[in-house]
Amino acid sequence: MKKYLTRTNLLSFALFALLAIPAGLAHGAASLGLELAASTGLGTRDLKETIIQVLNVILGFLGIIAVIIILLGGFKWMTAGGGDDKIGEAKKLISGGIIGLVVVLAAYAIAIYVVNTISSATTVQGGGA
Repeated sequence: MKKYLTRTNLLSFALFALLAIPAGLAHGAASLGLELAASTGLGTRDLKETIIQVLNVILGFLGIIAVIIILLGGFKWMTAGGGDDKIGEAKKLISGGIIGLVVVLAAYAIAIYVVNTISSATTVQGGGA
């Protein structure tokens, strides 16, 4: 089985090399695909903006999940029918969702602070001498 996996990996790498490398050389070795990236709109945005957008999407998704957990806890509480064990589970869900929401908001604040600090530290300031 180990030989089969090694042969399969070698065969797939050889197939990739035979197909992908000549296709890349057809565009010119000096360009390295930069004109293709420019034509698709890649590389026109600032790295800071891209990182912030990715963080917004990820943390927004996590925030939505935390709100859904809170809503599920509320639904479970409303349908508990006075059962103490179900109410206890609902309280745990709600408190877990609130803690998750606080963690997501704190992560957002920390991430924005770090990105802004790194950006300002690496940006060349004008003026001087």
